[in-house]
Amino acid sequence: MNVTLAVKQYISKMIENSGPGMKVLLMDRETTSIVSVVYTQSEILQREVYLFERIDSQNRDNMKHLKAICFLRPTKENVEHLIQELRRPKYSVYFIYFSNVISKSEIKALAEADEQEVVAEVQEFYGDFIAVNPHVFSLNLQGVARWTYQAMVHELLGLNNNRIDLSRVPGISKDLREVVLSAENDEFYANNLYLNFGEIGTNIKNLMEDFQKKRPKGQQKLESITDMKAFVDNYPQFKKMSGTVSKHVTVVGELSRLVSERLLMEVSEVEQELACQNDHSNAQQSVRRLLQNPRLSELDAVRLVMLYALRYERHSSSILPALMDELSRRGVSERHRRMVKSVVEYGGKRVRGSDLITPTDAVAITKQFFKGLSGVENVYTQHQPLLHDTLDQLIKGRLKDSQFPYLGASSLRDRPQDIIVFLIGGATYEEALTVYNLNRNTPGVRIVLGGSSIHNTKSFLEEVMSATSHSGDRAQGSGRHGNRR
Repeated sequence: MNVTLAVKQYISKMIENSGPGMKVLLMDRETTSIVSVVYTQSEILQREVYLFERIDSQNRDNMKHLKAICFLRPTKENVEHLIQELRRPKYSVYFIYFSNVISKSEIKALAEADEQEVVAEVQEFYGDFIAVNPHVFSLNLQGVARWTYQAMVHELLGLNNNRIDLSRVPGISKDLREVVLSAENDEFYANNLYLNFGEIGTNIKNLMEDFQKKRPKGQQKLESITDMKAFVDNYPQFKKMSGTVSKHVTVVGELSRLVSERLLMEVSEVEQELACQNDHSNAQQSVRRLLQNPRLSELDAVRLVMLYALRYERHSSSILPALMDELSRRGVSERHRRMVKSVVEYGGKRVRGSDLITPTDAVAITKQFFKGLSGVENVYTQHQPLLHDTLDQLIKGRLKDSQFPYLGASSLRDRPQDIIVFLIGGATYEEALTVYNLNRNTPGVRIVLGGSSIHNTKSFLEEVMSATSHSGDRAQGSGRHGNRR
């Protein structure tokens, strides 16, 4: 199962059905995103699609020499736009494809509007999702109630339909103010998106060193991100040869700056202690120590207290009130402080169907520092999302019927071959890594992960706040989604 390939095949079929000749691709806001994450503009140009337009655009010219391929979601607004389009057609012929089910009454309305008989075809092609990775898809929905390169980019910079806004990065060049990270069109990213931060830096360094070996004159030391950036500037032929790699130098450089600025190495280590260990004395000391550091960001401070609250909410020696006072002394906004209560209300022990935390005795965190490049050291993490255990039990036929009821004659005891996981409320890139590893290490099993959105900390907390601000019944219903986290 490959969701990226599925969408590409749908689009290829649309183009093939229209036959030879120059074409325009007519889309809406959502289908524009669906297409853009799997196809580059240059790839579609090779298929005789020379123009890309929005169905809701009011300023399109008449171009009767073009065939129109319409790829639209079956919304009332899009149907109305199509009706107006067909009454005054701007193109010679229309091939209409809806990304989901369209009603018979709407088909009839379109037929009645087609007085000039320009519609050649109407079909339903079910590519109604964002293919984030080959085995991960998102519906890009909000309000339904980490830690690899990909996850880190999303957490610290924001990854929206595989695009990163770098316009606020100090000293950024014009051509890098927005960059695309797509495994379909970026070989380096495809080979490295599931590696951790330290490994990414090392791999970039190795590529540059290999390039230097072929050009031995004036070899340059590569001991830091700054050295890497200088290397790209000094060797334009490397940038030309490995343009995507030079892009990643910029991204990794900004990640490194934020990691240092926000003390994220130290924060990550304490987060791992809270999630995976059972040592309250050490945990409360570590959280207090970080909260007293003025360099800690407001969001990171709140997140540490949230994790403490979830982990030790019923501990007899809980210091949560003291930690909340510390947040106040730091000047943390009331809205962020309220998030601590909201997270416990959303995902605390009272509403969890199963425990997310299976603590072990206190052990030293396994660390491996990559000394080959200053600024990209990494602490290997211990945490695995609950999804890993759920899928492992499913594959082994050990899921409890009481927690996972099923329909049909098949049994949860049967070993599945194809598994589609959908997380209402949103998936994460850490869960995507779990699915990737299970696909790689479990022959004969194919897993696809989908979510109503792909979350980072900010988007998840916004959704939690929204869910818990409603009535008690609504909040408890939303809280049940916390079972997976």
